Amino acid sequence: QVHVVESGGGLVQAGGSLRLSCTASELTFRNYAMGWFRQAPGKEREGVSCLNVSGGSTYYTDSVKGRFTISRDNAKNTLYLQMNTLKPEDTAMYYCAARGTSYCSDDWRGTWAYPYWGQGTQVTVSS
Repeated sequence: QVHVVESGGGLVQAGGSLRLSCTASELTFRNYAMGWFRQAPGKEREGVSCLNVSGGSTYYTDSVKGRFTISRDNAKNTLYLQMNTLKPEDTAMYYCAARGTSYCSDDWRGTWAYPYWGQGTQVTVSS
């Protein structure tokens, strides 16, 4: 059974940084594109970023471009999200997900394309 686990969330002041990590077991990690999503209270889950298997192709939602960086270490079965210059509006539960393909595409925000999900890690940014 595939097991996806996020870590690294926490409470940080506006302008600060956090690095989220995601590990996936019982999954041939290097064969799957990976994504980060977030969900704030009362809002729909939204795509934050997607990364293909080689790490050479990335997608970001507009609100995090220039502040967040997605990366992966296939040898460690680990996905990362470096979040800098955090804002209160970044406050949400952050989820890692394995996509059903080796690549991201223009529909990368669709949650239906990700069969494997973690339980999430909370990020809270105070003003």
